[in-house]
Amino acid sequence: MKSILFAFATAGMMTAAIANTGIEPLIATSTELGGNETIVGVAAGNDNFTTLVAAVKAADLVDVLSGDGPFTVFAPINAAFDALPAGTVDKLLMAENKDVLTAVLTYHVVAGKYMAEDVLMAIKKNGGSFTIKTVQGGTLIASVKDGNVILTDEKGGMATVIKTDVGASNGVIHAIDAVVMPKQ
Repeated sequence: MKSILFAFATAGMMTAAIANTGIEPLIATSTELGGNETIVGVAAGNDNFTTLVAAVKAADLVDVLSGDGPFTVFAPINAAFDALPAGTVDKLLMAENKDVLTAVLTYHVVAGKYMAEDVLMAIKKNGGSFTIKTVQGGTLIASVKDGNVILTDEKGGMATVIKTDVGASNGVIHAIDAVVMPKQ
C-alpha cells in the first residue's frame, strides 16, 4: 500500500512539475487519443515530435514501431533534438549513418508497456534508481529528482520525463526533454 501511495504521490508531483513546462497542453493524453493510434501514429499526429518521426522514417523503423509491441518509448520532443550540437541531426539522418541512427532511436525504446506508475514503483523498490534495458541493448538509469523522473544514459547525459502515459494501441509514450545516447 505504501508503494502505491508513493507512486501516486510522486506521479502527482510529476504532473505538477510537468504542468510548469508548458508542454502538457501540446501533447494529447491517451484519453484524448482514445488509444487507437500506434506509437508512430500518435507521434506523427503531434507537432512536438516531427524530428523524431523524420528520424524513425530515415531509420526504416516505422513498421517496427507500428507493430504489435507492446513498447514503451521515451520520445524526445523537437526541442531535445534542437539542443544537440549543430549538424548532429542532419548527420544522423544521412543514409550512410542509418545504423547509428537506428541505435540511437532504439535506445529510446523498451520492450513492454510501462506506465509512469510502474516506473516510479520500480525506482522506489530498487532504492532510488532502476536500470532499464532498451531494445538497442544498452541501459538507462531511471531515478527521481525534485518530483521528476530523470533518465541517465550510458554517457552520463540526462533527460527529464516531461509528459507521461500518452497511450497508443501498441504501447505508451513518455515525452522527454533531451536525446539520450548509448555507448557507441
